[in-house]
Amino acid sequence: MPAIGVIASDAQEAKAYLEALIPWGAEPILLLPGFDCNVQDILARITGLLLAGGTDINPTSYGAELSLGTGPIKAERDAFELPLLRGALDLDLPILGICRGMQAINVAMGGCLIQDIPDHKEIGEESTYHRIFISPGSKLAASLGSGGQVRVNSRHHQGVREPQKAPTLLASAYNLEDGIIEALESPHHSWALGIQCRPERSNEVPRQFQRLFQALVEQARRRD
Repeated sequence: MPAIGVIASDAQEAKAYLEALIPWGAEPILLLPGFDCNVQDILARITGLLLAGGTDINPTSYGAELSLGTGPIKAERDAFELPLLRGALDLDLPILGICRGMQAINVAMGGCLIQDIPDHKEIGEESTYHRIFISPGSKLAASLGSGGQVRVNSRHHQGVREPQKAPTLLASAYNLEDGIIEALESPHHSWALGIQCRPERSNEVPRQFQRLFQALVEQARRRD
C-alpha cells in the first residue's frame, strides 16, 4: 500500500486531502509542522508526497519582502515543508501540490510568487470560478484523461505568471482570462505536478480531477 505523506498546517485542513487519497488504496501519513522527525527519516517512510493548500508562503523564502497584499503566513510550515519538498524532488518521489502546494513547488525550484491577485479570492466558504485551458500532451492532461477547457474553483489570491515561474518548470494550464498559470509540472522528474485549483473540494471541479489523487497513488505504488 503506497504511503503518501500529506503536508498540511493542521489536521482539520488535511482532512479532505486524506479522504481523497484513501479510495485509491493509499496509506496517507499526516505530516504537520513540528513533526518529530528529520527530513531523511520522513522521506524513508513515504513513497509519494501531497502538499495541501493553506496560508501564504513567506516571501522571504523566495527573496522578496512582505507586501500589503500578503495574507497570514505560518513560518513553521515553510520551515518544515520546503526542505522536505526539496528532499522529495531530489529522490524523484511522485509529488502533487495543490494551490499553496503548487506555489511551494515553484518556490522550491527557484521561482517566486505574485503576492496578491485580489479578484481570485474566495468569499468566506464560497468559492469563485473561472475557466482554464489544459495543454494537451501534458502530464496533467494525461492524468485527467483529456486537455482543453474546463471550469474550476478559485480559492487563492497568490499565483504565478511566466516571469515568476521557476526556469525548469513547464506551465501546463492557464487561466483563460488573465494568463495566471493554473498548473506546473517538471519535465526533469517522473511525476511532479502542481495545480492551482482545489480538487479536494470535489463538488466544485469536474469529476475527472479526482484522477489526480489516483495518479499520485499509482505513481507511488510503482516505488513500493
